[in-house]
Amino acid sequence: MRKLENTPFNELKIGDKETLTRTLNEQDLLLFAKVSGDTNPVHLDKDFASTTQFEGRIAHGMWTSSLISCALATKLPGPGGIYLSQEVKFMRPVKIGDTVTVELEVVEINERRKRATVSTNVINQNGKTVVKGKAEVMPAVEKVVVDEYPLPDVELISRA
Repeated sequence: MRKLENTPFNELKIGDKETLTRTLNEQDLLLFAKVSGDTNPVHLDKDFASTTQFEGRIAHGMWTSSLISCALATKLPGPGGIYLSQEVKFMRPVKIGDTVTVELEVVEINERRKRATVSTNVINQNGKTVVKGKAEVMPAVEKVVVDEYPLPDVELISRA
């Protein structure tokens, strides 16, 4: 079981960095559509999506943004921290098979409010930015080390 460990507020420094990498697959796309309820055909219908400016199916923008949430929750500042706000700008689509890397960097620390601003950029396998933004977080004040919560196996059943 993977251990998750945070960086408490008093140990956080401007310039601290972390990354998280993930490859979008068909199952991720379908599960995100099911859980979110977003069934826009640009994400799910190959024929429809091929007629769009993207010339094929693309990931939900919020799938990509959810990776930012994952990186903040599990890497920097990590468990016990609270994700307060997010600014995002979607720059390029993410398609099935794309590998994206979330790059986090602490860019500001507010001692009085015990908060930090983190740049949150997502880069694809070609080095192109797909999402850029920044988040405000409230890191935990104490050290937290926990076992990652075990998630259930999920199986998709095709209706086609």
